[in-house]
Amino acid sequence: MSLLRVVTYNIHKGVQGLGPRRRLEIHNLGHAVEQFDADIVCLQEVRKLHRREERYFAHWPTVPQADYLAPDGYEAVYRTNATTRHGEHGNALLSRWPVLGHQHEDMSDHRFEQRGLLHAQVQVHSRPVHVVVVHLGLIRASRSRQLAQLLRFVEREIAPTEPLLVAGDFNDTEPFVRKALAGSGLRSFADSNVATFPSRLPLVQLDHVFARGMEPVSLHAPRGAIWGRMSDHLPLIAEFDLSTRRK
Repeated sequence: MSLLRVVTYNIHKGVQGLGPRRRLEIHNLGHAVEQFDADIVCLQEVRKLHRREERYFAHWPTVPQADYLAPDGYEAVYRTNATTRHGEHGNALLSRWPVLGHQHEDMSDHRFEQRGLLHAQVQVHSRPVHVVVVHLGLIRASRSRQLAQLLRFVEREIAPTEPLLVAGDFNDTEPFVRKALAGSGLRSFADSNVATFPSRLPLVQLDHVFARGMEPVSLHAPRGAIWGRMSDHLPLIAEFDLSTRRK
């Protein structure tokens, strides 16, 4: 068995809380990412920079968050989804394996939400694996159109014979997303519902990992008080057998 461990995690820009009670969690998140011991980590709501928070927090990292969170020996890929008054944030991918290339596509459906997808090709052992990191919108009609755009992107950019992972914060429940993606051969873990939101008292699964060309092995989200502190989402940890091709 050639096991591939994949994590998707919305890190809430490395900050939790509101107003004067907000606290910097990026350092704890760095320890958490290292403990995942994952081959691929897909991150959403990652800051490249934020001038106001940098002034507010004395220990704000001196490098972009994707670079800060990457364990030693990992490659970090970041692409911006949203530009704001004080900075920008987007999706990131951390890979234990060499990254062969990457690209970004804007998925913004209306002017109130800036969204995008990050596509990277990773060389795992001797096999190229495509990874798409997404963060879909809050409005259901927008998500439906973004899923259709995602499928067009996959059809246009990724050969159907090559292994593919699509992971991220879909802002929706798995049955709706599963139905939308099923036609492209992307599948999730059958009969598995792992609640990831809100992290303090998880009730629904908004975060998902879909795969094509590999067999699902296990899926879980860690629980405990520390995970409820670091972000409003829990990380979702999935394992796949890359040696078994799934059609």
